[in-house]
Amino acid sequence: MTTTTIHVHPVIMAGGSGTRLWPLSRAQYPKQFLSLQGEASLFQQAARRFIDLAAADIAVGPPCIVGNEEHRFLMLDQLRGPKLPPATVLLEPMGRNTAPAMTLAALHGMDTGNDPVLVVTAADHAIVDEPAFVRTLQLAVRAAADGALVTLGIQPDRPETGYGYIRTAPMDSGERKVVQFVEKPDLATAERYLADGGYYWNSGIFVVRASTWLKALGEFRPDILAATKTAWAARSTDASFIRPGRDEFAAIPSESIDYAVMEKCPSAAGYDVRMVPLAAGWSDLGAWDAVWDVSTKDEAGNATVGDAMLRDTRNTLVHATSRLVAAVGVADVVVIETPDAVLVTDRKRSQDVKHIVAGLQGADRSEHTLHRQVHRPWGWYDSIDSGPRFQVKRIMVKPGASLSLQKHHHRAEHWIVVSGTAEVTNGDQVILLTENQSTYIPLGTVHRLANPGKVPLEIIEVQSGSYLGEDDIVRYEDTYGRAK
Repeated sequence: MTTTTIHVHPVIMAGGSGTRLWPLSRAQYPKQFLSLQGEASLFQQAARRFIDLAAADIAVGPPCIVGNEEHRFLMLDQLRGPKLPPATVLLEPMGRNTAPAMTLAALHGMDTGNDPVLVVTAADHAIVDEPAFVRTLQLAVRAAADGALVTLGIQPDRPETGYGYIRTAPMDSGERKVVQFVEKPDLATAERYLADGGYYWNSGIFVVRASTWLKALGEFRPDILAATKTAWAARSTDASFIRPGRDEFAAIPSESIDYAVMEKCPSAAGYDVRMVPLAAGWSDLGAWDAVWDVSTKDEAGNATVGDAMLRDTRNTLVHATSRLVAAVGVADVVVIETPDAVLVTDRKRSQDVKHIVAGLQGADRSEHTLHRQVHRPWGWYDSIDSGPRFQVKRIMVKPGASLSLQKHHHRAEHWIVVSGTAEVTNGDQVILLTENQSTYIPLGTVHRLANPGKVPLEIIEVQSGSYLGEDDIVRYEDTYGRAK
């Protein structure tokens, strides 16, 4: 007997800002790129999960990453990690929610000619039991291959008000029939859902054939489908990215997968909507209390990362990134330390961290956007000290990488090599500097820093001048397409 092969098109939604995990998560370095469990980031874990999905009847293609233009180099950098499959990166020029993002991925999948099954998952979820996740996903893929729209649901263990719910009915197979998608409830309603049974948390993981999704979207939101097709037709491709037409994408209505399609299907004729229960230690890590839930704890219920010392402390999460953090005589607390900000909150109120981020945005402060260490496609820089008319940075340049050919109108720079080899363009001169050697870049001089070696280059940069902002850069040449 011949088995028909099901082609799977993994789709990883890598947008989002993760504001409730501030100060570790920032707009320019959101939670999906953080390593909250082990060494791999949540984004890298999401990409690796699809490797084991293949079976005798299931062929898994390269992941399709749908992400933000601003995070493009972060995604590429993390996709170079060990045990990661090759991937296609679709870049959204601006956020338009998940329905247009999934539609871009569906159109990309249809271009393969296989009408693949889309497995759509967020990049920022945690899964404890990976084998159980794969087994559940294989069941969902086979149901979707037969035309069903499938979502994965989580058996609730508490009256959670932060999740949407799915009302279901039993089926003969391992799936359940979706009767209704319901909004995030108040506490009394969530308690009733828990008591009644048959209600599951909506994980936001969807499994559906590309053609089935496009057909449903065309019925319920033809405006989104038409506008996304127009943006896809206007796409451009460079070495690493596929970009839909910017102006065309801006015209797409913003809507979620749930609102655009999934919530309408159970009551519409001709749609088979199913839910497969997922028992794999899933968490969306929506706030610090969820991180504490999935973390390894000591006998007092404490979870620590980094240099932490606790005494007479219970059920507390401490995450230290740059210095010793000590806690004495506290319980049910979250302490998150970064070089430029410290958060202390009652663990049960960690959802309210988003209000702090909103306050930072309202005050036009940079702490909601950037870490002190800022990642760039060529490496990173860390602003270690600053004052009137000076700033000191520690800079790392990856092997073979270079900064843009540039000049500054308002500052001069001194460079001291700490380790590695620097190739310095300074006006008409090009020189090589090694450890403990230095140079001076006068104000207004065209210059470039490059690493011609095979090990990371680290330098200390001392800036001095009347204005030291990052926008005082005139780029003439740039490897990463940033020159005007």
